[in-house]
Amino acid sequence: MDPSDPLCYSNNVMKQFYAACLLVSLVLAPAGATDVDSLSTAPAGSEALYIVRVDGMIDNALARYIDRAVDEAEAANATVFLHMDTFGGLVDAADVIRKRLLDAQVPIVTLIDKNAASAGALISIASNTIHMVPGSSIGAATVVQGGSGEAAPDKYQSYMRGLMRATAEARGRNPQIAEAMVDESIFVAGISDSGKVLTLSAEEALRVGIADEIVDDLSASIATMNLENVSRIDHQTSGVERFLRFFGSPVVQSILMMMMLGGLYFELQTPGVGFPGLMSAIGASLFFAPNYLYGLVEVWEVALFVLGVILIILELLVFPGFGISGILGGTLVLGSLVISMVGNVGFSFPDSTAVYRAINTLVISFFLTVGVSLYVGKRIVRQGSALSKLVLQPELDRSSGYVSAVSHVELVGAVGETLTPLRPSGVADIGGVRVDVVSQGDFIASGERIEVIRVQGSRVLVKRAEAGGQQA
Repeated sequence: MDPSDPLCYSNNVMKQFYAACLLVSLVLAPAGATDVDSLSTAPAGSEALYIVRVDGMIDNALARYIDRAVDEAEAANATVFLHMDTFGGLVDAADVIRKRLLDAQVPIVTLIDKNAASAGALISIASNTIHMVPGSSIGAATVVQGGSGEAAPDKYQSYMRGLMRATAEARGRNPQIAEAMVDESIFVAGISDSGKVLTLSAEEALRVGIADEIVDDLSASIATMNLENVSRIDHQTSGVERFLRFFGSPVVQSILMMMMLGGLYFELQTPGVGFPGLMSAIGASLFFAPNYLYGLVEVWEVALFVLGVILIILELLVFPGFGISGILGGTLVLGSLVISMVGNVGFSFPDSTAVYRAINTLVISFFLTVGVSLYVGKRIVRQGSALSKLVLQPELDRSSGYVSAVSHVELVGAVGETLTPLRPSGVADIGGVRVDVVSQGDFIASGERIEVIRVQGSRVLVKRAEAGGQQA
């Protein structure tokens, strides 16, 4: 893209803004962590050994990190050891890692240290060599839905089977065994029973040719590859990568969405710009920033969210009432949040399942926000609680003697004189006190005698007094 293009300039500005916001994450780097530039310490053309941890959830941040690690290993002519212990994660992130490993110009060795489940199995099979420690396992790569944990529709299973089969074929491993890790209907004689998703122990994986060696630990794995005498580098994630991995996780993204929606709601309930608005802005920045830097969110999606918030504010402050501006603003805010959670490219969106999953996440976050707001609200107004100090006064209810207005029920039956015409409301003198009164609907001229017939709260209902009525 031409750097002078306005769209390119806009993207650069957004990336610079988010990069500045994320500088604070550098404090997350552990003391003594290796700097990114210093990781390629081996001279060009010599051999080295990079140890790359693959643990926790497999997500887009991990894919970004492994891509950088392989790039640096290729520049240093180094062998990459993926030290793996994972129960899986996102299929699209695992596919990105798989492709990078298949295209790598250096040897890739995966050491399965206990677990290589689901997406971890796909990444392992993409390696040149697989080592497993005793008691470890590989398999169970069925695609599941993130919300319920149930198996995804068959088209997703078919896609995963294709990935496992193609990857196994590319590395010279049995593709039928790889497919059986996804599809329980695949029967492999002597290895898997039909009706059960295949998971292999270390001994079983070695016997069927999925694993190449069983080793005691990482040092033994390195020795097996005859690399114990080369330069060893424990590759480290950067502070920004740890930041992105934390705030890009689905759970944290839901919490940030709650911060955003809850803060926006409470800010619109109170005049001025205060703490709720600040929390909403922080939640929005931390929600969009990781996805933008991943390339999952584009500039126009962030612009839709900002425009929606502006329209809602205009509806409340400039155009009172819930009209077109408010409806359009709310639609843009919710729509931008849904779009930001699906892997669209421009205006090309994935199938409806991904969109429905994003909508479900948004709905769940909304109801959690409402529930938390109600709970916090009750905690704040509860007398004697620490949070009650945040409000000016506790709840004023009738049981405590508080009323919305003074009710002069003692005036029922009293007679007075109108000081102004009643059309039907006006002012009367009852017992020397000026009282706002309302007639039954009749016009009563000024100076006429009236009688109080009923008192409802602050409303005093009167009629023309009959002859002989008593003066109050």
